Amino acid sequence: MIRVLTAVLCLATAAPAFAASAKEKDCGFQGDVVAAVQAARVAKVKERDMVDHIAGTTPDWPEKYNAVVPLVTPWIFSLKMSEVKTADLSAAWNELCLQQ
Repeated sequence: MIRVLTAVLCLATAAPAFAASAKEKDCGFQGDVVAAVQAARVAKVKERDMVDHIAGTTPDWPEKYNAVVPLVTPWIFSLKMSEVKTADLSAAWNELCLQQ
């Protein structure tokens, strides 16, 4: 009986670690998308061409994260180019994502 309780306790305490790890991965991939859009903006890719441009670079993230591109593109294009060139938008996005 004690072994069963110990096993249940171990699994219960490990579950939040797995959830945190999954969230960190998810936010990391989203941050990678933001960094790719930021780099493309610096390279003067037009806003309307962004989705095709990013897809053509064969990114390392899972395909489902391509849906993030049209969501973050207007935000990045709303910033001044001087901000886009100097700010670490990926880190900012990752920090906000992890807080949710």
